[in-house]
Amino acid sequence: MSAQRSLRAPVVALGLVTVLVAVLSACSQVLPLRSGSLIPADLVPAFRAAARTYGLLSAAQLAAQARVESRFDSSVVSRAGAVGMMQFLPRTWAEFGIDGDGDGVADPLNPLDAIPSAARYEQHLATVVGHLPGDRVSLVLAAYNAGPSAVEAAGGVPDFSETRTYIARVNQWAQTYSTEI
Repeated sequence: MSAQRSLRAPVVALGLVTVLVAVLSACSQVLPLRSGSLIPADLVPAFRAAARTYGLLSAAQLAAQARVESRFDSSVVSRAGAVGMMQFLPRTWAEFGIDGDGDGVADPLNPLDAIPSAARYEQHLATVVGHLPGDRVSLVLAAYNAGPSAVEAAGGVPDFSETRTYIARVNQWAQTYSTEI
């Protein structure tokens, strides 16, 4: 009886190790690592072109913003009614949305339209809040998140935890993406 028990323990342990290896292997195939590979490869040229054209945010910062806004999901709709990967409100899209891919339609749900539109809108925001004290990119990100009137009223980045968290998350992801894009 004790011989059976002494053999059973290694067999059970080996079985558990086999299951653990299988689970970890499956997870590594499903769960991506926190790296630049999280940026959809087909969008990298759009982030680069928008950064070159509008020149305020870098390609890494624009990609980080898309990650924070929607996790690169162009079908997202917020409770406030913002749509697409870059989360445009209808009135903002009506003014700043452009046909970035040249298909004749400016669509906030199309990342190839939304990415340059966001960069264009941020260029506008920079002129609206650029006179305020503080880091220019932080001011623009705050205006994108909380609205330019909130940034104007606060005289800089407003003391909203959501906005401060938004800026910090965009900056963290931009640092992650800076060597990847």
